Amino acid sequence: MSASWLDEIRWTDDGLVPVIAQQAASGKVLMFAWMNRESLALTVSEGYAVYWSRSRGKLWRKGEESGHRQKVIDLLLDCDEDVILLKIEQEGGIACHTGRESCFYRSLSDGQWQNVEPVLKAPETIYKKS
Repeated sequence: MSASWLDEIRWTDDGLVPVIAQQAASGKVLMFAWMNRESLALTVSEGYAVYWSRSRGKLWRKGEESGHRQKVIDLLLDCDEDVILLKIEQEGGIACHTGRESCFYRSLSDGQWQNVEPVLKAPETIYKKS
């Protein structure tokens, strides 16, 4: 998959680029993940977020298990050409594997992390164990 626009990205030594997923309508940051060339090209061609899972070492179509896919509204590259911002519509309203709207649900308060977002759906009801 060779596309000139992919060559303009400053990939890490591992061939990855950090990606921030932001709710297009509200501007709320929902999650952070990584993409490689293939997952970014697939994201553009399919119109839905496809990430690279470093822990699993494989492509990860967001929502492939949960149904909580991310429809891409806009895709932006930062000024240093090394971070992608995905403006998305989060299907099902849940981006986090913990069942919350956002992966950024803890706030530092008095030296302790406090949960500031509710669980919208219990993870065990979202993910089916095989």
